[in-house]
Amino acid sequence: MLRFSFRSGSRRPLTSPCGVLLALFACPASAQEVVTLDQLSVEGEGGDSSRAVPNSLNLRTPDRTASRLGLTPLQTPASLDIVSGETARLRGQDTIAEAVTQDATGITTIAAPGNGNGAFTSRGFAGPNSVQQLYDGTRFYVGANTVTFPFDAWNVERIEVLRGPSSVLYGDGAIGGVINVVPKKPVFVPINAARAVVGTDGVARLAVDSGGVLGQAEFGNTFAYRLNVSGNRADGWIRPEGEFRNLAVSAALLFQPSADLAFTLSHDLGYQEPARYWGTPLVEGRIPDLIRFANYNVRDAKITWADNWTQFKAEWSPSADITIRNTAYRLTTRRHWEDVEQYAFNRATGLVDRSDYLEIYHSQEQVGNRFDAALKGDLFGVRHEFLAGFDVNHIDFRHTNNFNFETSDSVPLVGSDLGLFPQDGRATPAYATQTNQASVFAEDRVVLTDQLSFLTGVRLDVPTLHREDLRTGDQFARTYTALGYRFGLVYNPTPDSALYAQYSFATDPVNSLITLSQSLASFKLATGDQVEIGAKGLAFGGALEWTIAGYRIVKDNLISTVPGQPTLNTQVGSQSSQGFELALGWRFAPDWRLDGNLALLHAQYDRFDQSVGDATVSYAGNQPIDVPERVANLWLTWDVSRHWTARVGLQNVGQVYSDFGNTARRPAYNLVNLVLDHQVTAESRLSLRVYNLFDKVYAISGNAVAGVGTNWLLGRPRSVEVAYTVTW
Repeated sequence: MLRFSFRSGSRRPLTSPCGVLLALFACPASAQEVVTLDQLSVEGEGGDSSRAVPNSLNLRTPDRTASRLGLTPLQTPASLDIVSGETARLRGQDTIAEAVTQDATGITTIAAPGNGNGAFTSRGFAGPNSVQQLYDGTRFYVGANTVTFPFDAWNVERIEVLRGPSSVLYGDGAIGGVINVVPKKPVFVPINAARAVVGTDGVARLAVDSGGVLGQAEFGNTFAYRLNVSGNRADGWIRPEGEFRNLAVSAALLFQPSADLAFTLSHDLGYQEPARYWGTPLVEGRIPDLIRFANYNVRDAKITWADNWTQFKAEWSPSADITIRNTAYRLTTRRHWEDVEQYAFNRATGLVDRSDYLEIYHSQEQVGNRFDAALKGDLFGVRHEFLAGFDVNHIDFRHTNNFNFETSDSVPLVGSDLGLFPQDGRATPAYATQTNQASVFAEDRVVLTDQLSFLTGVRLDVPTLHREDLRTGDQFARTYTALGYRFGLVYNPTPDSALYAQYSFATDPVNSLITLSQSLASFKLATGDQVEIGAKGLAFGGALEWTIAGYRIVKDNLISTVPGQPTLNTQVGSQSSQGFELALGWRFAPDWRLDGNLALLHAQYDRFDQSVGDATVSYAGNQPIDVPERVANLWLTWDVSRHWTARVGLQNVGQVYSDFGNTARRPAYNLVNLVLDHQVTAESRLSLRVYNLFDKVYAISGNAVAGVGTNWLLGRPRSVEVAYTVTW
């Protein structure tokens, strides 16, 4: 990944031997002041006011996800988590999914090979079409419900999670929220670090991070760079076909010709060969120990994903009150699946029935440009912060599959030759789409008094989809109009506290917008609105941070079967959720810190009919698929001594269902993770990580047929890793 970024600001020399330590190996609290890599990356760009602080709710940290005006959470009428990348590395979270679900509030993963291991739930809504994902502020349009990048936490400076409808900022597909992964930036202070990890199940990880000045001009530093490379491999805990490997490369170059002008060129590459595991069949509603680590995929199964993101950014601040930004980008992805994906235990035969022998290729390219201009000033004696801009994209998507190939077989539950993928089941080109999207957006913050502000925002998207069936030649085109807006009021009774209320309106496609089929294209976008109230603040000199929020979201225009006519569909369905969220960070003693969050919600289908056989069945009142109604995280950190730190993490996820009828239940689960760090020298740290301490058997996602659960995709069993990080 190549990223170039240039900004003006002070250049501070390294003043501490701890200064270049990785976040994972930061000096203990009792040592001298810690200067972490993430801090240096910001200081090298002109100060630490926007630095995401590790082990903090970051309520004073400006963000670019909840608002493009650069407001802090205390100034924003919304629920926002800013998770430092250093926090994730300190807690042994190697993937984006681990960091988001263990550190942010109320987010769970429903990762599976079919969605690219990149699907989440938030506030009662699930999947890539309702929980949007960004990389460095750039949206990747979802094709065929699949997101495969980013995935590695090594190169992350921060992760910003905005909960609730967010179409006003990023367009359709964000009724549940937005996850924005912000990578590390170029620095003017030299940084060199490496990490090596070994663990059970053949785990091996190697990562390097390098940054610094490339050139100088007579007026000071002009060029800086950042390079991050991370590779991971494992034999896996599933046998056979459970091994995985991946590579993430992020490179950036910053050019700053003057104090008010900055250019950034970056390229990010991700390559993955994930475990070719689609789940474990249920036997009498449970997973017997005998098959917990068994895989039923064919022996020559293949899954590969390759993503490339290139961005060129320019930022100009001709004055303290004017900022102009432009980002041009090109995103490409290539994906391939070749395997058998459905397994169900047959009680009558004692065998495992296999179906869905699928070969699929995705080829996607997105080229776009985003421009915005921000202005601060007084209008009629009232302070305004105003921003307006536009976003244009062209997306080409090509789908190759073998969906017209139907075959199935059965294999023994234990110990058998799983066979090879049939040669007559190869994929052929199926369809191609071209999507042109244009949008305009604006935000305005009115500072009514020193304590009261009013935030408004609006965005209009007009995407046009053209789809061609490559087998029949049939074509269709459709233009949609998506409007999002919000109004929010913030009252700050003190500089370190806030009360807020917000109303927002958003849209979702009925499926992935750029791959809508002709049968779905005639339906309009689903709409959702949210009412939210909340409070946040700091106390005891910042030792205690807290946020609390309550909300209600209603999503309309779900596709529903016409009662009495099971073969006909209409768009009258609705779904709602209402909930309560709490997050806190508390340093309650000099060597102790507690971080936790809790999300409680009630989600249901309000009006939703589907055809079952020849009848129409109402699922009104049922809990939506894959949505838990309780999510909690807790992290306890203890600085045992000058050179030792212990961390204990607990995660609780409530029960979910794999079917509309709420009969295929996946149980709630609790996980415990441990991390023990030893500061070997000022430049190195040794870490012991234990995942799933009590070896809990739990399901991340699952399938059901006719209201009966067929298989669960199981999470990671108890495993141990040893990590060593060094800087120079």
